[in-house]
Amino acid sequence: MKFTVRGGNAGSKIILTEKNVSDGIIEVEVDYKLAQKEIPQAFVVETSTPCIEVYSTWSPAMIRDRLIGKNYDYRRTGSRIAVWMPVQSLISCRGDNKVCVAVSDAATPIEIASGIAEEDAEIKWMITFFTSPTTAISDYKATIRIDTREIPFYDSIYDVAKWWEDECGYTPAPVPEHARLPMNSLWYSFHQVLVPDEIVRQCELSKPLGMESVIIDDGWQTNDSNRGYAFCGDWEPVRMPDMKGLVDRIHNVGMKVMIWYSVPFIGRYAKRYDEFKDFILNPDSKDNVYCLDPRYSHIREYLIQSYATAVKEWGLDGLKLDFIDSFALTPHSIKPDPRRDYESLEDAIDALMIGVMEKLREINPDIMIEFRQSYVGPSIRKYGNMLRVMDCPGDAQFNCRGVVDLRLTSGRTAVHSDMLMWNVTDTKESVACQLAAVIYGVPQISMKIDALPKDHYDTLKYYLSFWRENREVLLDGKLTAKNPESYYSQVCSCLDGKAVIAVYSDAVVSGEYQKLAVVNAGAREAVYLKGMSGKSYRTVDCTGKETSRGVVLADICEIAVSAGGMIFVG
Repeated sequence: MKFTVRGGNAGSKIILTEKNVSDGIIEVEVDYKLAQKEIPQAFVVETSTPCIEVYSTWSPAMIRDRLIGKNYDYRRTGSRIAVWMPVQSLISCRGDNKVCVAVSDAATPIEIASGIAEEDAEIKWMITFFTSPTTAISDYKATIRIDTREIPFYDSIYDVAKWWEDECGYTPAPVPEHARLPMNSLWYSFHQVLVPDEIVRQCELSKPLGMESVIIDDGWQTNDSNRGYAFCGDWEPVRMPDMKGLVDRIHNVGMKVMIWYSVPFIGRYAKRYDEFKDFILNPDSKDNVYCLDPRYSHIREYLIQSYATAVKEWGLDGLKLDFIDSFALTPHSIKPDPRRDYESLEDAIDALMIGVMEKLREINPDIMIEFRQSYVGPSIRKYGNMLRVMDCPGDAQFNCRGVVDLRLTSGRTAVHSDMLMWNVTDTKESVACQLAAVIYGVPQISMKIDALPKDHYDTLKYYLSFWRENREVLLDGKLTAKNPESYYSQVCSCLDGKAVIAVYSDAVVSGEYQKLAVVNAGAREAVYLKGMSGKSYRTVDCTGKETSRGVVLADICEIAVSAGGMIFVG
């Protein structure tokens, strides 16, 4: 492959060294040498690959569509320590990898972009380093990894995630067992109107269904019921002053307790606003919400100590640390300040999160830390052991795509769904399809249990029992997925001959398995089994009630099964 470089600081040298790692994989070592120690300017490494059998573009940052870009309207994946990750793939219509480009550095602001050129039907690639200011340096090294092997697209992505772990220094945080069990998260069900007795009541109802933790979301720290964050920053339990008593009551139910923090935010109406107003990233904010600047040591210490005190004094089992992707430079915060001990925002975020994790694990080695899209890359896995799909209330398709995307890039870190919520007048089949959308992650539920109609309750109970019974296959099996360009038409997880296949839009199921569960996650009333002639099966509806038994009679056999129902083969 031919590579060119442009940009960079005056007098700097950018040296590219290409090496073949194996058939189909090359690595390009990038060595950026500056003439003196200074803030690095952006530079771009460019190359091209033939547009042959390319059907779609994949990146975890592409959350709406996965179309091929044009070289005057590139498909772009921006990455920095708390925003996505530097990987982007081109995929064939069969689901094979055509080109997967990744960068070893998941902390520095980097962008990978691709687009087809009309003139020669070549895919033009641009890998841009230092897309926003960092600290002054004199030398920088990174590696660009390019995989052109014709293998299933998910295998090429799995290999990138393993490369980050094994060769690039991003060792993930340990995952406590409770991070891998269903949770009741209170955001959609309560919003900010949190009542301690009602929280305990919901825990008492959730525990028998298999939910083992509760996440107390925004609202515990303020009496204000508006949705904004203008009162954030003091982190005192205003709405529920006996937080320790509440946590003890929930522990007595048998559930773990996590609470929410919006990490960067300091509101205009917080008591500590005047103390911190000169140490914020965005003083020109128009909504009375500002972001603290972690480049100041006392800001980091305040945040670390706030979390440590809460965990220790209240007996918390985990924290939901929100909005760290809101740490961003503005024209004001680019200006130098000798009071800072970091000039690089990315380095300061890293120091903050390392400090948080180290301090909390001293108090509780099994502490659970949740982050959500877009802060889900290999850097974040060093500190967080739960990665959640971004907010998508009621959107089963988005939740499904988010869970699968996260599974491809997250190794053994616990992947969680966005909290599930639905209209209580909806059908039980529709509820089941929401649950089926997220079975390859850890389900989070955000409904008031005693407000559910009986058929909704029965559906939730069955799906959570099915999930727990098959948890090892669902979470630890090898995940394969079809049609990434179409919100994944069919997903399979297989472990030791056992498989769970969810049918979203591709209703033909094939494969050799000792035991197979097929989840009908679409609106159709039938699934087609291929190559399973002579095997026995049974079907259930979305509440687990058996609806039929029989033997597969043909090489391609239509099996009637209701929406949200399941087929068990073998």
